[in-house]
Amino acid sequence: MRIPSTVFWHWVVVFPFIIVPNGLAAPTSSASLQDIPISIREAASAASLFTSLAATATSVTFASQRGAALSQALSGNISSRGFNAFAQFSVPSDIPESPVYPAVDPSNPPSVGDTVVPDFGPAWAAAYAKAKKMVAGFSLEDKVNVTTGVGWGGGRCIGNIGAIASANGASWPGLCLEDSPLGIRNTDFVTAFPAGINAAASFNRDLIRQRGLFLGKESRNKGVNVQLGPMMNMGRIAQGGRNWEGFGADPFLTGEAAYETVIGMQEAGVIACAKHLVGNEQEHDRTTASSHIDDRTMHEIYAHPFLKSVMAGVGSMMCSYNLVNDTYACENDKMMNDIVKREYAFQGFIMSDWSAHHSTISANRGLDMSMPGDITFNSGTSYWGANLTAFVQNGTIPEARVDDMATRIIAAWYLLGQDNPSYPAVNFDAFNPDNDQTNLHVDVQDDHYKLVRALGAASTVLLKNERGALPLCKEDRSIVLIGSGAGPGKAGPNEFVDQAGSDGVLAMGWGSGSANFTYLVTPLEAIQREARQFHTSISWLFDDFDLPRAGNIARKKDAALVFLSADSGEEFINVDGNQGDRNNLTAWHGGDTLVLAVAAQNNNTIVIVNSVGPLIIEPWIDHPNVTAVVWASLPGQEAGNSLADVLYGAWNPSGRLPYTIAKDASDYGTELILPKSGQVPSGENPLEIRYTEGLNIDYRHFDSNNIAPRFEFGFGLSYTTFNYTGLNVSKIATVESPAELPFLSAWEEGDATAIDEGSSRALWLHRPAYQATFTIQNTGSVYGGEIPQLYINFPASSGEPPSVLRGFTHIELDPGQTGNVTITFSRYDLSVWDVEKQGWRKPEGTIGVTVGASSRDARLEGNIPA
Repeated sequence: MRIPSTVFWHWVVVFPFIIVPNGLAAPTSSASLQDIPISIREAASAASLFTSLAATATSVTFASQRGAALSQALSGNISSRGFNAFAQFSVPSDIPESPVYPAVDPSNPPSVGDTVVPDFGPAWAAAYAKAKKMVAGFSLEDKVNVTTGVGWGGGRCIGNIGAIASANGASWPGLCLEDSPLGIRNTDFVTAFPAGINAAASFNRDLIRQRGLFLGKESRNKGVNVQLGPMMNMGRIAQGGRNWEGFGADPFLTGEAAYETVIGMQEAGVIACAKHLVGNEQEHDRTTASSHIDDRTMHEIYAHPFLKSVMAGVGSMMCSYNLVNDTYACENDKMMNDIVKREYAFQGFIMSDWSAHHSTISANRGLDMSMPGDITFNSGTSYWGANLTAFVQNGTIPEARVDDMATRIIAAWYLLGQDNPSYPAVNFDAFNPDNDQTNLHVDVQDDHYKLVRALGAASTVLLKNERGALPLCKEDRSIVLIGSGAGPGKAGPNEFVDQAGSDGVLAMGWGSGSANFTYLVTPLEAIQREARQFHTSISWLFDDFDLPRAGNIARKKDAALVFLSADSGEEFINVDGNQGDRNNLTAWHGGDTLVLAVAAQNNNTIVIVNSVGPLIIEPWIDHPNVTAVVWASLPGQEAGNSLADVLYGAWNPSGRLPYTIAKDASDYGTELILPKSGQVPSGENPLEIRYTEGLNIDYRHFDSNNIAPRFEFGFGLSYTTFNYTGLNVSKIATVESPAELPFLSAWEEGDATAIDEGSSRALWLHRPAYQATFTIQNTGSVYGGEIPQLYINFPASSGEPPSVLRGFTHIELDPGQTGNVTITFSRYDLSVWDVEKQGWRKPEGTIGVTVGASSRDARLEGNIPA
């Protein structure tokens, strides 16, 4: 999303695509889609159809149609829902079971830390009843209009579904869909929150939930119906351009952050959107690359955060630009129908990413909404609209399927209470923000800056701290700040469109995942304020490349703070030769040489890093004069204040790395894939990206291959120390229902779960079944917070990595204080995906439990009881 890109059709079949105002029906074609080959490998056999199909269309505007490209057809993976028949997925019973499975409405979710599995089933059932009643009053054209955006720039939001005023008397106000996962894009008087990667680095569910809630409140108060976030792709490659929008490189951490974010956003009344489904792990050639992901890896890594989003009651999902196993994600029956709607029992709707829609028949493959509605931006043509109407009228797509699509969309609207007359109307204009007639400049910020500042500090990771360099204090009587990242941009915080550039402090990446800053606090501003308490002398140099002056100005200073950055974003913008993805893992603006120049003349050089992801910091990390490293990532509008709180000890650092920092880029085992010389990727001949590493991404790869990282996943220092003692791992006593007993018995015996509607989110699989209890004592001299992490060690025969994250929490303690910690985990957390039997099973052998301060800092060890 969200800029036009060259579209490569992998095969072309002529069909009547007309310029369609919503509600008009296309001419009925005598050709059935059953006559059209669906495999991209059978493109040549389609040639004989061209003449007969063209003969059926007269006096219309033609546009090429991308075929469905369903490679699953060759391997028998097409669902039983054929082209000309549709049976709605049955809904699991979802009978509330107090206290572990309480009926929950999105407006009143369980508190953070509750060990319940929320049951949104009754709320969805009520929403469906209302939606079906409304849809029953719609004409076919009305129902089609619910599913089809009005086109790029056709409304005030980045995506718009038009209002319905049916001839039958039914009416519906339509939808506003708007970016982004960290703030409302293309408008004013909004909060620029810390990026998703910072939310993950906090390892703090309370702050993540509150961030989601405040994001949702601001969207609601701007009149947004669907907020296009959270983003939950994995950081498979360290260079990935949009990694910063997501929650790191571990599926469990990403899933927990997605869960809390969705619950928070929807508590505010806005429909959350889990994106991007699935395998959009690099920006290069994203519309013409195929991510080849095996079934087990898909279930355990890339689909897991979407499962957690469903369990949080998410109202919508967005399918991605790329192909998955040679089938476009937004045409992918296996992913959308079989996994998401059947196995996960997802009740909401799936929309396309902007211009990621490729055919009319995608309705049968699981797509529910076309965004922004036109084939390409401002083309005036649509795969749906009048063409979807025509496909229903000629029997190609069942009207029952269109009923299902419209019902899913309107049910999500009802689920979030958006039928309430008090729900705000759209009061901004994303395409014309300077138009005072359509942009009412509504201030929605409230006091959310407090959360931004706290989360920015909580997500800051202290990587190195020698000789008591931090926190800064009155002994540091002279301080110099060096590097452009210490100060403001040359023309304010919104100097670059979509934040596509940085010549000051870096607080977010670029692209559709960005937002405008109402203001941006710089490190200089905040540090200078704090330093005045100690009458400290402050000087600065914002030039990254004047190395002699940088070294000279650092001489004789008590502390020299050097600011580094590295940026990335979405592929539709090229920044300094980086097409979304980073070209390498080095600091921008000559950062490494800047550190060395300063460290050569100052023996207390403190490095502050604002980066979208990992950097290779080997050139200077072991320099004896580099005494401290502070990893601040992308903290949002309070960047300077959050940093100053950590530097001066108002916040004892508790952030943890949500990814691994390697010693060499090659250590990651995955890399950016580019076309071979002369290759022009297309849908028919996509760039092949093979996920041969399987389950072994990030720290899992390092552990499996005995590679020493520079800083491991989950690592982070504090100004105090903690001691762990007394691990006890036990079963949680529960009263199971008779219906659950066969599943529990089978699981205990190592049998895979039977796949069925909702089988992967079954209560018996996800309810807390085991717990690890232990104590932590603050053995240092200052108050601080610790992030204990629980890792499962599966037997080698399971095929799992040596250590996988399955739990974390946070605890704050005074000096000398001891606290009790309990981390629960489920049967799902102890299961692996059985590809042959298509279900979750407990692996044979002893399952270990490790509790520690990072993925490689084990403090306590135990085993799962038999």
